[in-house]
Amino acid sequence: MPRRLTVWRAVAGGFTLINFAGLIYAGAMGEPMHAAVHAVLTVLGGVMYGVLTLRSPSKTPALSEETTERLKQLEQSVDALAIGVERVGEAQRYQTKIIDEKNKKAPAVQEVPTDTTTPTDPATPPKRGS
Repeated sequence: MPRRLTVWRAVAGGFTLINFAGLIYAGAMGEPMHAAVHAVLTVLGGVMYGVLTLRSPSKTPALSEETTERLKQLEQSVDALAIGVERVGEAQRYQTKIIDEKNKKAPAVQEVPTDTTTPTDPATPPKRGS
């Protein structure tokens, strides 16, 4: 409701200012009846603005002790959760760093031929009788 009250207070202020400007303009043009209407509307707008200003809450109500304690506990829980998330992030960054360092240090793996036959030296004759 305070937002609605603020909007209506702004409307009443604008209404008052517009009618005040109309009062000045009508008076300058020499139209006394027109100026009187704007004078009455200016006064009504000012009264409405004053009423709406008095109705607006001046300050927020004080919180109870129980609510204050619950808010403190909630704040501590959120802080603990944030610390835990930060630790997980640090651990992941460290682990990624270690893996990257290992990959940089490891030599490139060469492909081993899959041929299962053993080459024979043509200078040595094959053995017989076994």
